[in-house]
Amino acid sequence: MSIPQSGGGMIESYDDLVTFFEKGCKPKDAWKIGTEHEKFGYCKDTLKPLPYAGERSIKAILESLQDRFGWNPIFEGEHLIGLELNGANISLEPGGQLELSGAPLDTIHQTCDEVNEHLREVQSVSDEIGARFIGLGMAPHWTHDDMPLMPKGRYKLMDAYMDRVGTTGTQMMRRTCTVQVNLDFGSEADMVQKFRAALALQPVATALFANSPFKEGKLNGHKSWRSYIWRHLDPARTGMLPFVFEDGMGFERYVEYALDVPMYFVYRDGKYINALGQSFRDFLKGKLPALPGEKPTLSDWADHLTTIFPEARIKQYMEMRGADGGPWRRLCALPAFWVGMMYDQNALDAATDLFKDWTPEFREELRVAASVDGLQAEVGGVKMIDLARECVTISEAGLVARGREGAGGLVPNETHFLNAVKDSLETGKAPADELIERFEDDWNGDVTRVFGEFSY
Repeated sequence: MSIPQSGGGMIESYDDLVTFFEKGCKPKDAWKIGTEHEKFGYCKDTLKPLPYAGERSIKAILESLQDRFGWNPIFEGEHLIGLELNGANISLEPGGQLELSGAPLDTIHQTCDEVNEHLREVQSVSDEIGARFIGLGMAPHWTHDDMPLMPKGRYKLMDAYMDRVGTTGTQMMRRTCTVQVNLDFGSEADMVQKFRAALALQPVATALFANSPFKEGKLNGHKSWRSYIWRHLDPARTGMLPFVFEDGMGFERYVEYALDVPMYFVYRDGKYINALGQSFRDFLKGKLPALPGEKPTLSDWADHLTTIFPEARIKQYMEMRGADGGPWRRLCALPAFWVGMMYDQNALDAATDLFKDWTPEFREELRVAASVDGLQAEVGGVKMIDLARECVTISEAGLVARGREGAGGLVPNETHFLNAVKDSLETGKAPADELIERFEDDWNGDVTRVFGEFSY
């Protein structure tokens, strides 16, 4: 989850909210790629999640990364809650999941180098204290009570609110991990086309990267339980956003949507002020119960936007949010999948043709089916694996057209980063399918075997 936003003065008018998004528009030659991924830390001998503090802890790992690799600390009060270096951030999810929010970079070659360097650093410091990390979409056998809540005011407020608005919010906070990519848009029209493609085709990413078939040591009946969790978290701030596909979609329409999402908090002087369920519209009028008479800043608006959780969302860039966290080699496949479709106009047009006739009901059914059946899903005669093949073909063509070289020109483009998902298409198996097979056969129902075979 995001660290507090900064910068930006007082909101003078409604137009400032729209302008905030408009300032995200960039010329194509300035488009960047930002990859984020989360992973679970655990004690190697006990297989229990890492606590926040102690000799073997999340805090100890952050301190070692700071001391050995030059990362700069981020504090909330007295608590070390993250690190930053050269435009990248390392932050803590509510249950102690460690997240890298990568710097905005030009190519997938660069962002993959960044991911690999980060994982090598984390591996080196965690090995020294008997800790390891694993990439899964859902904690394999830990219960709610096993997972520590990190000492961040934002999380304390959210934790208290989640069970009032849905049934799976605390599971999301403590026991899930994702990998996502953040991409730019060139104009309002470009944003709309990309946003529609991102939402409509997000179930394909869910199916290709499905990696959460376990819950509390047993099979949970889904290929992506993490996706199930998001569907039952809070209908006011999640979902497939049908309005995005309607006439008149643009920055102003997204502002209207965001204003109607209930608030979580306001950040002031290093503290999170409880604004749970309150209205940003009231805040604009100076009538927010949490801060009577005070009006919001653009930082407050930016903070509020981080509390909205649809399958794809916009800030001053676009986030693809539908994929489960996964093994090392798949972390670079996710940005490749989306960059290929989004950063070449012919590819984006071809992707748009795939879903141009879909109804809101079909898009939602596809989302549900991806969660349950993954690549084996079928909705209305459309087979997910066939749809995934079409998407990957389009993405590959887009990456070829981009022609971004790597390794000093020895690698002509970025298409090899799709190899992990191409393997899934050849076998018909996403990571979840492989985990289920291992659980039922080689592991004889012992989910803890996943740690020995799938950790970083």
